Amino acid sequence: MPATLSPDQFLLLREHVSILDVRSPKEFLKGHIPNALSMPLFTDEERAIVGTKYTKQGKDLAVLAGLEFVGSKLADMVRFARKNVNKQGEIALYCWRGGMRSGSVAWLLETAGFKVYLLRGGYKAYRTHLRHVVGSTDADIRLVGGMTGSGKTDILLNMKKGGCQILDLEGYANHKGSAFGAIGQSPQPSAEMFENLIFDDWRTFDFGKPIWLEDESKNIGSLFIFDELFSKMSKAPLYRISVPKSDRITRLVKEYSSFGNELIREALGKIERRLGFDVYQFCLRALDERDYAKIADLTLYYYDKAYLNQNSKRTSKIIDIELDRDDPLTNARLLAKIR
Repeated sequence: MPATLSPDQFLLLREHVSILDVRSPKEFLKGHIPNALSMPLFTDEERAIVGTKYTKQGKDLAVLAGLEFVGSKLADMVRFARKNVNKQGEIALYCWRGGMRSGSVAWLLETAGFKVYLLRGGYKAYRTHLRHVVGSTDADIRLVGGMTGSGKTDILLNMKKGGCQILDLEGYANHKGSAFGAIGQSPQPSAEMFENLIFDDWRTFDFGKPIWLEDESKNIGSLFIFDELFSKMSKAPLYRISVPKSDRITRLVKEYSSFGNELIREALGKIERRLGFDVYQFCLRALDERDYAKIADLTLYYYDKAYLNQNSKRTSKIIDIELDRDDPLTNARLLAKIR
């Protein structure tokens, strides 16, 4: 019989056991346990057919349809598992609810000689567990804030190198948060995968020590920070850094100017109304002239105003920290010393 484990126990296996996700490709793409391997029992189309039969004709006919689909795949599934099994012959797997799909594959792999571990309640239980753990954990959350171009992400990454606990929300989201935030980034993950990546770091933290995050609005590009985490962020102290505007302009030009005018023009179009007609036209002329510093200067007026307005609504403590220059390593060391 396969060993059935809780989500916490199951996740501990990943250090030495491969985890197989036997759900359909579309389910896997929507979200999966980080580092899991896709080994679908059914294709997306097959899963839909079996599900329809189960609903309209009952379990027995659905099982027969499923057997017809998987019969030719059994040997390939065993071969795939053999390529990923550890020296102890162990393999782990899950489906959506820990039901027939994972149970069937577990039987197959045990018959083939594997030691099999199952996730109790499946991926659905993992997702419920994720939100519960983040919501119920008493954590010392600290936010690093500051106006656009202050180098907050680089500061956090340097803090991580120095041993601090960091949740890099923009890194998980593949987006820097502003209208320009998608430039130079990979496509954003699904909402589920975004949450799974956050949780994967969260569960490793020492909650007797601070956890540092960048001050973010509820959404990062097309993704939203889930309520259990955002509620904690809303109550956390904000360490608001201040960097000379000239340094911020230099950083923004370096970050975005190499990606081409069309992407910048597209980003400007997203904030045209907020910039106002005249400022927007000035920006377009500066873009034609490749005067990227001018664009940064003009758009920072809008972003700075929006950021200060957002801060004025905060109810948690704000600690202002004035920095001499944009030096992420030095600034990271300064913030890391704060107790």
